[in-house]
Amino acid sequence: MSSRTPQAEMMDELVRLTLRDLCHDCQVNAEYVIELVEFGVVQPREGRSPREWVFAGEDLVRVKKAERLRRDLEVNLPGVALSLDLLEEVRELRRRVEDMEQDRRRD
Repeated sequence: MSSRTPQAEMMDELVRLTLRDLCHDCQVNAEYVIELVEFGVVQPREGRSPREWVFAGEDLVRVKKAERLRRDLEVNLPGVALSLDLLEEVRELRRRVEDMEQDRRRD
């Protein structure tokens, strides 16, 4: 079971991507990313309009996962949003269990 390090999480926050960058890196079109924003899959960190949007590194990862779910498993956008939220919740719960196990070993 692998958990992300605080350093990796900081890097995700330090990476700043425009809508164009995000589309290029994920090989998707802007309309698709706009739909992902509308469904709450990703949230721009800055900007009021798509031309001004700025995304973080973690959004890059989420868009890539969303695209794989859509493409490979033919999951619709509401299903993609739910799947990604559940995967994130599972990851967080695993991290908590791992932390509790480490605490128990220290005692």
